[in-house]
Amino acid sequence: MSRRWDRRLQCAAACAAIAAYAGLSHYCNSVAGVRGLGAALALAPMTVVAMILAWRTAPPAVAALVYAGLAGSIMGLWPVLRQNYPLINLVQDSSVYGLLGFTFGRSLLPGRVALCTQLADKEHGPLAAHEVRYTRQVTAAWTVFFFAVSAVSILLFVWAPLRIWSFYINFCVLPLVGAMFIAEYQVRRRVLPEVKRTGLLATVRVYLATSHQEPV
Repeated sequence: MSRRWDRRLQCAAACAAIAAYAGLSHYCNSVAGVRGLGAALALAPMTVVAMILAWRTAPPAVAALVYAGLAGSIMGLWPVLRQNYPLINLVQDSSVYGLLGFTFGRSLLPGRVALCTQLADKEHGPLAAHEVRYTRQVTAAWTVFFFAVSAVSILLFVWAPLRIWSFYINFCVLPLVGAMFIAEYQVRRRVLPEVKRTGLLATVRVYLATSHQEPV
């Protein structure tokens, strides 16, 4: 029971942190005079990821050099970063969703197994032919979805007011991802009623486990 509550608290804390980050980011993109905070928020995700990777993959001395290099680069480029922090957010977000689209799409190439097929097979394989066909179609749908999210973000950034783009990327994308999961689940209930149904968290855990293995 305690583990279940720990997970719920961790999930709640993560959701609160994401909501706070999105709110502050949108505030910085909508109000003048907060460029310093906007730049710090824009740089925080990639900086934290780089620091974690350096700590886990390099000796402590090398990691310390990486940290020093990051700090020096940020300090030296701070005026430019402060002035252009919305562009940093654009590159960061569109790259993430573009990479997801590329990952899903690459698994559809000849000789490969579609990513959703791999996840379904890990969860309740072996799969029948119609299940393989369905999961391949779902992989294609996610590929289109992630590329579309990235493309819309770029188009709004170029053509729409900054606050509109910021509202989309901060408050619309994650709900759209959730809606995509729900829509796929409802379609799966109709197309594959006999298949064991798994929750979103279980699917994510399987994906994380699969991502550490060699690509098929």
